[in-house]
Amino acid sequence: MFTGIVEETGTVVHFAEGPHAWKLTVAADKILQQIETGDSVAVNGCCLSAVAFDSDNVTFDLLGETVQRTSFASLEEKAAVNLERSLCFDGKIGGHFLTGHIDAVGEIAVLEQRDKDYYLRLEPPREYLRYVVSKGCIAVDGVSLTVAEVDDTGLAIWLIPHTMETTNFHHRKTGDLVNLEFDLLAKYVEKLLAIK
Repeated sequence: MFTGIVEETGTVVHFAEGPHAWKLTVAADKILQQIETGDSVAVNGCCLSAVAFDSDNVTFDLLGETVQRTSFASLEEKAAVNLERSLCFDGKIGGHFLTGHIDAVGEIAVLEQRDKDYYLRLEPPREYLRYVVSKGCIAVDGVSLTVAEVDDTGLAIWLIPHTMETTNFHHRKTGDLVNLEFDLLAKYVEKLLAIK
């Protein structure tokens, strides 16, 4: 479980398909503190298991399905990625509960500064918009955000300067693909209401 409060941005050192799995190596700092083999780490919101690490880098194995269902298919070396260790119940809990299981990939339609704030408009696959409500939660590349507007084609979010500075959003631009995780409660309610 995660909260969507990004701890740091890391840098992709290596990402390629290996003989047994896709391998992703990320240079990091904070998340390497007290890490153990097998620990869950959200990388751009996707829950991955650490399979190796040293004082500067952490390596993850990825399934082919993970690469196909996330924005990792377009991930390049030196790209900035959002990193968050799994939730610990011995401290503060901000954001909202996230599983790290990506529902869909969306496209950035607009990302621009407007006065002191930043405006982000996303276009996810339309069938996922049923899980989005104004003032509801969504995770974008693992960042817990509040939806400001939603319509038939997409949704909008206002970002504070702190979010722009501490996440990979300051590297993002129009046309980029992002990982999206929609509200877990909305998905359960939909399933429960469909049961007869």
